[in-house]
Amino acid sequence: MTIAWSISVKRGKRADSSWRAILAVLLLATLPGCSLLRVGYGHFDTYAAWTADRYFDLDPGQRQEFLRRFDRLHAWHRYEQLPDYVAFLGETSTRVQRGIAREDVAWVTGGAKARYRAIVRRMADDAAAMLVTVTPAQLEALQRRWDYDNRRFIREYRLEDGLDEQRQARAERMLSRIQDWTGSLSAGQENRIAAMAKQLPLIHALRHKDRLRRQREFLELMAQRRKSRGFAVELRDWLLNWEKGRDPEYDRLFDEWERQQADFYVAVDRMLTPQQRANVLARLRTYMDDFTRLAQRPKPQPAAAR
Repeated sequence: MTIAWSISVKRGKRADSSWRAILAVLLLATLPGCSLLRVGYGHFDTYAAWTADRYFDLDPGQRQEFLRRFDRLHAWHRYEQLPDYVAFLGETSTRVQRGIAREDVAWVTGGAKARYRAIVRRMADDAAAMLVTVTPAQLEALQRRWDYDNRRFIREYRLEDGLDEQRQARAERMLSRIQDWTGSLSAGQENRIAAMAKQLPLIHALRHKDRLRRQREFLELMAQRRKSRGFAVELRDWLLNWEKGRDPEYDRLFDEWERQQADFYVAVDRMLTPQQRANVLARLRTYMDDFTRLAQRPKPQPAAAR
């Protein structure tokens, strides 16, 4: 359950540029199901290139260079980071098994942020080298994609509807997210969870405003990409310190939302049946097994007989 909460935080805070989206495909939080993990991890280079092309309309040379650089990142992540994810999920399982507290939610969230930052530090120089090659026309393509994403965000979170509609939509999203991990819920559980979800602070309008701020900052950063010798350092700082420059009202409300969201998941955890808890643990075990398998280095091939 704490993993599910971490997923919601990461998706909301980080998916405001294509490079961050590419980073996200390498994180546990972006894996919607075990089948994608088993089948898709080996093809993340293709998915990442497709994502970059969708935002920047890469030319053939850029696409080839992107794949070359991404292959290095992917190999590092697979063989050096996935074993760490296994240990992280193992400790998460221990906490879920005994029943979670607010401190456990904070621990999972902090762990997810730390692993995101590890990827940023690893790839920032390569990302900067690629972004220097982006043309004005490609920045226009990026803006068009952002416009599409921003409209989709407004629709998904019902920002043009009333507050009651926004609360109802959020309750439905959270029920779906929880059931994805626990299996079916009783009618009583659904009613209690929906009621608690509707009491959480409405934060998505400020999130949307913050997305626009981050997009503006990225374009300002890109305007200096060929003028500043420290572009890679500035890009790394921008990726790592996404809270810097946030509206104080959003900062305050987000802190309160985090606290209440943690209490929400603790309350949900306490109403789980033994079978539902077993379902959560089985899901975590499946991820651990898949990460362990994926992290195994290929065995050397025997030399061909002469």
